[in-house]
Amino acid sequence: MGGQLKTAIFGGGLTGLTLDYLLSQKGVVVEVLEKEKDFGGLMRTLRRDGFTFDFGGSHVIFSKNKEPLDFILNLLGANKVRQKRNAKVLYKGSYVKYPFENGLADLSKKENFECLYAFIENLLDKEKGKLEKPGNLKEWFFYTFGKAIAEKYLVPYNQKIWKHTLEDMTLEWVERIPVPPVADIIKSSLGIETEGYTHQSYFYYPQKRGIQALIESLEKRVVGNIISSFEVKDVQKEGDYWVVSDGKEEKVYDKIISTMPIQALIEAMNAPKEVRDALDDLKYNSLISVMLGLNVAKVNDFSWLYIPDEASLAHRVSFPSNYSPHVAPQGKSSVLAEITCKKSDETWEMKDGDIVDQVIDDLHRLRIINKESVCFAKAKRSIYAYVITDMKYEENLKAVKSYVNEAGIDLLGRFSEFKYLNMDACVENASRYVSSHYKN
Repeated sequence: MGGQLKTAIFGGGLTGLTLDYLLSQKGVVVEVLEKEKDFGGLMRTLRRDGFTFDFGGSHVIFSKNKEPLDFILNLLGANKVRQKRNAKVLYKGSYVKYPFENGLADLSKKENFECLYAFIENLLDKEKGKLEKPGNLKEWFFYTFGKAIAEKYLVPYNQKIWKHTLEDMTLEWVERIPVPPVADIIKSSLGIETEGYTHQSYFYYPQKRGIQALIESLEKRVVGNIISSFEVKDVQKEGDYWVVSDGKEEKVYDKIISTMPIQALIEAMNAPKEVRDALDDLKYNSLISVMLGLNVAKVNDFSWLYIPDEASLAHRVSFPSNYSPHVAPQGKSSVLAEITCKKSDETWEMKDGDIVDQVIDDLHRLRIINKESVCFAKAKRSIYAYVITDMKYEENLKAVKSYVNEAGIDLLGRFSEFKYLNMDACVENASRYVSSHYKN
């Protein structure tokens, strides 16, 4: 094997490019292979007719941890704006402050009382030892928030976004949901201002060019070679080396770090049946993003809006032109509706035009927009969007990861590790990996 061998990074999303940047600083020769023409993964942006949309879902920048947040903000430089979160839940035609438990005063007096009473009753039962510890996501909602908040919002919304039985979902990601202090619930009920999810109270966003501006800034800084339109189709170990092919060209590496979806990697490795069976049993949701441009200067003052009502196709609607004034033409505004679905269900099988029409009709009916003001509309699809942690998740993931790790390939990134990771966690994991594997 002649020439200088490299470390291959499969996938040119945030994790892959961050790895390239950090490894190159350690003197590692790196090459990134990306299937798509553009880098970014879920962090890609459509720019058309003066509008800017993040079609892998609405992305904003925040973190509890200073190091990954500083890394991301330094990449953006001056191209960023800081915004105060103004998120709402659309509940029975009313806008309730998000998170729901911090907006109880926005409910009717009857429903406000029901939520407060059930929360306190639940709290007393916990202290008396009357409640068993939760064993699944649905039980956790009831155990943590009480019957009324769970039934009115948390259960229907999560059922809608996950498209999976909540009794069959583990508590894998509940650490992402802060447990509300009792005082905050009481204040919320009385109409005294309280904030939940305080690390999200303010967020950052690129001033121009959408979330892909972050990826483009990272691309300019990486030293390693980055190759787009190279789909990894075959991965074979030959002695001490890896031979990687896209069906047309072969490349040779001494190490592989995969950040692409684990499904694509296992297929390329031609794994044994038991591994492929475990992989097939790992569940995830796909995403359809509907991007709307409007002939009005401002729709509202909201950052984003959660919609638990099953009658509406979208589960969340965000307003990018409220993030930055530079993502829509002057005098116009923008809306991004997100729809989770399975890759083979009725929603995924719908034509793009029909999905767009239904979303416009839904948002018009809910009085979020006036359908006559729509001047731009497009739908985009992402096959891999949300990891579902069902009761077989850990067992199946262990079988898949063990096979890959024993082969000598490292996994990093949301759909490579098959974990629900935000941007900051992807950056943090990449940084931790480089620090632990490359000491010098």
